[in-house]
Amino acid sequence: MSKNRQWLLKQRPRGMVGPEHFELVASDMPRPDFSRGEVLLKTRMLGFDPAMRGWIIDQPSYLPPVQLGEVMRASSVCEVVASQSPELPEGTLVRGMTGWQEYCVAGPGSAMPPEPLPQGMTPEMALSVMGFTTLTAYYGLLEIGQPKPGDTVVVSGAAGATGSAVAQIAKLKDCRVIGIAGGEEKCRWLRESCGIDELIDYRSEDVASRLQELCPVAINVFFDNVGGATLEAVIDQMADFGRIALCGSISTYNDAEPGPGPRNLMTLVRRRIRMQGFIVLDFLDRYQAAMAEIGEWVRDGKIAWRADVQQGFENIPTTLLRLYSGANQGKQLLELP
Repeated sequence: MSKNRQWLLKQRPRGMVGPEHFELVASDMPRPDFSRGEVLLKTRMLGFDPAMRGWIIDQPSYLPPVQLGEVMRASSVCEVVASQSPELPEGTLVRGMTGWQEYCVAGPGSAMPPEPLPQGMTPEMALSVMGFTTLTAYYGLLEIGQPKPGDTVVVSGAAGATGSAVAQIAKLKDCRVIGIAGGEEKCRWLRESCGIDELIDYRSEDVASRLQELCPVAINVFFDNVGGATLEAVIDQMADFGRIALCGSISTYNDAEPGPGPRNLMTLVRRRIRMQGFIVLDFLDRYQAAMAEIGEWVRDGKIAWRADVQQGFENIPTTLLRLYSGANQGKQLLELP
């Protein structure tokens, strides 16, 4: 019988995560119970998100932490390769959260039952522009940020899969959008392909100075993917009654020790600013309506997107690291043969 290759969490990182924190093993091939509607899935593509660093911390969160010796959690698109289910015949592509492994068993009783891809949707689309990253952008901006026409919206991590969607949705809502991203190429893509009004390259420009120049005490909405010094700099330029949506803090995820928080939190009091964290799971009861609107924007060419597709099962851990070095160009994915 052939084996099932898996990447397991070997140890919890202190500081930067690396390949040494995972272990490659070959386990027995899983066997589906066809009488319960189970199917055998083969992984075709994996998705990578900054939040995965938080999933391997041993502390309570919105999802239980990945345990030592468990398959690393990750979103995926898989192919049904063994089935007796009329709803999931062999050859069907499905998306789910099957993790860093070549094969797995899933069915109606799974924690996340496999969801067939709609006709015409590619694995790249399913894990990026038509996946949870854009849903996160949609709800974080519209529900937490509540932008109004004419508002100034600032987005950190603006070249990422979530950030670029936030920036473009804000433009669709008739806002002035300022993106913060790292590197000339990413800023050029945001300007030329996404239509962003102003860009700040944090690698070559001082973020605080540029914000003061572009929007002195005039930021109505801030969608934050970065945290740290960037969050502090934006708070200084927030307008009265501004709204901050806290989505992530990628600048701090791999710190060995927690850093100090923003030193200017009293600005929230003086200017009556609302700052709120959120996760996309908070809004899943309205999933279908959101996906319908996002799908219309994508079909009409109103949201540009791109995916960075790496190759090979053996390269899975190093692909995760691309997120934290800023090497990824858009949504980070990995394709399996």
